[in-house]
Order: sequence, then C-alpha cells, then structure tokens
Amino acid sequence: MRQRIAVVGSGPGGLTLARVLHRHGHPVTVLERDPAPDARPPGGTLDLHEGLGQLALDKAGLLAQFRALSRPEGQAMRILDTDGTVLRDWRPRPDERSNPEIDRGQLRDLLLGPLDVRWGREVTEVVPGTRDGVRVHFTDGRQETYDLVVGADGAWSRTRPAVSPVTPHYTGITAVETSLDEVDTRHPDLARMIGDGSVAVYGVNRKLVAQRNSGGHVKVYAQFRASLDWHADLDLDLADAGAVRSSLLALFDGWAAPVLDLLRHGTAFAHRPLHVLPVSHTWDHVPGVTLLGDAAHLMPPLGAGANLAMLEGAELAESLATGTGDLDDTVRAFEERMWERAGRWAKITTAGLERLVSPDPAEALAVFDRVQPS
Repeated sequence: MRQRIAVVGSGPGGLTLARVLHRHGHPVTVLERDPAPDARPPGGTLDLHEGLGQLALDKAGLLAQFRALSRPEGQAMRILDTDGTVLRDWRPRPDERSNPEIDRGQLRDLLLGPLDVRWGREVTEVVPGTRDGVRVHFTDGRQETYDLVVGADGAWSRTRPAVSPVTPHYTGITAVETSLDEVDTRHPDLARMIGDGSVAVYGVNRKLVAQRNSGGHVKVYAQFRASLDWHADLDLDLADAGAVRSSLLALFDGWAAPVLDLLRHGTAFAHRPLHVLPVSHTWDHVPGVTLLGDAAHLMPPLGAGANLAMLEGAELAESLATGTGDLDDTVRAFEERMWERAGRWAKITTAGLERLVSPDPAEALAVFDRVQPS
C-alpha cells in the first residue's frame, strides 16, 4: 500500500518534492494556504546552482525547460562605491551556466505542472502519533490524516512545532524591499547602472542591491543594522511609502545620486527583517513528520536557501519513491544528510551576512573576490 504523503507549502522545496514523487508515479498532496498560485507576488529572482537547484530540477525531469526559461546573463554582478565609482564589474562568459537566474513565478509555474495542490488549505497544527497516522488541522476546522507530513512551509512553519520547539531569531539586520518597473524605458540611466544582472553598493553597516528580474522589472533591497523595532523608534508608519522612502534616503544620505535614485523611484516598500534558525538546528526524529528548506534551517538570504530546499525535496522524494525499507528509516536517513549539508551552508551564509553588512565595506569586496568565478 502506498504511503499517504502530504507536503505543507508550495514553495520551491515543497513543489520539487511533489514533482519528483509525481515523476515516479507516487501520489502526493500539496497543502497551500494561499487561495491561488497568483494570490500574492511571487518574490524576486533566484540563482539556481549547478550542484543544488539545477540537480534537483534534473531529478524532476525539468532541467531542459529550466534552461529555456533561465537568464544566464543575470549572473552578472557589478559593485559600486558609495560615490558611484565602479569597483568590480563581473560578466559571465557566454557558456557560463553555474548560477543562471529565473523568476520565482516562472519557477513555481514550471514545478506546478500536473501536481495536486489544494489551494486555500491553511494548516494550523500537525499532530503526530495518532492511531491512524499524522493528523493535520486546518483553519476551517477540518482534519486530514497522512502517513508522512513534510513541512516545507518556510520560516514561520506551522509544521515545525511537531518536531522542534525552536523559533527563528532576529539577526540584527533589516531589509526593506522596493521595485522598479519598465526600467529600460522609464529609467534608462538606472538600467545601464544595473546592467544585465545585479548592482551592489556597500557602506558602513548598510548596503543597497538592485537585481534584474525578467520583463524590465527590478527588485531593490536596502539592508542595514537596526533594532527590530527601528521604525517604531522613528515613529514611522511602514504603510506610508513616502515616509519610508524619506527615512531610507536619510539613512543612505551622502551616497551618489544615481544610487539613491534606486530608492527615489521605488514604488511600494516591504519591511523584511532577517531572521534565522540556529546554525546547527536539529531535532529528535518524530515518526511521520519531517521538515525541509527554511522550515528546517532558515539562514541568511545569500543564494543557498531555495537551492538547498529543492535538492532536499528531490532527494527525499527519490528515497521515498524508490526505497523498499521502513518509512521512518528512510526519513531518518534523509534528516541526517540534510542536517550535515545545511549546517555547512548555515555557517557560510551567517559569516557572509556579517561581512556583507559590516562596519568595514572592504569586507564585502573580499567576499566577492573569493567566491566570484574567474
């Protein structure tokens, strides 16, 4: 008899797990709180690494489709000084495919394909150890039972409490996100400054990054060290775009005018304080429940999170679909592999965030020079 498997969350990790199971002919149910795929903006672009996210897509049989959609030119990276001087300008070779970019919405649609996603199913609690399996509770009062529930439901996972009491903690660094549309026609000077990929500017304990998405859309991220309630300390209403813009312009005062134009021309502003889980987050195995991605190992957003989640989903799905052993033994072995790899990446990204938002901007250049392909 096939195991009844549910994935909580339709992010890249959860959908990859479901898609690989589907490829192997194993039924799986995806439970997603959003009422529809396009219920909210999907977020910015992702760079999928050859040995991580791209490997996961290969396991799902989707690598060729990904390559047709992805933007290898989006790997380009330019670093400016706060006065606008170009400090680094790296452009990928024509055959460079190590970390091509893809919009999150395009990746989501690619992974969704024929999957059985139950939209509008917000999970409130996951209860293991019941007589007939793991019970999932929903906001509408309904309950469903499965043999395995995989929490791929992100930083504030509703599945995590079933295996771990740990919750994310604030890093001391806040991000404020805004965006520019039709940048090539409406803001051609900014388009040239950003180039084909990303532009980053590092100052003392703060940075600005602008990153191209497809269709002339650009995401802009301001990161800075501050208390979690920095906006309350300033009596700042985060819903007031004009007030947020003015506050950010004051914070980055003295930077080159073209750099500040990234904020001046931004539309809505979203507050995204950076939280993480402990670097070595693990838990005692609980039969019938496991986690992957941010639910298991939330780390700084430096390009690893989605890649790890996708590979974890693909590997767990393959083990479940092709294994002949006990379900719990399969999941336990998966957790051990995940913890070891995620722990290494958590150390790297934690150290990276400290250096990229640092009292010494030269630290960021040193990081770039160490990791950028020659």
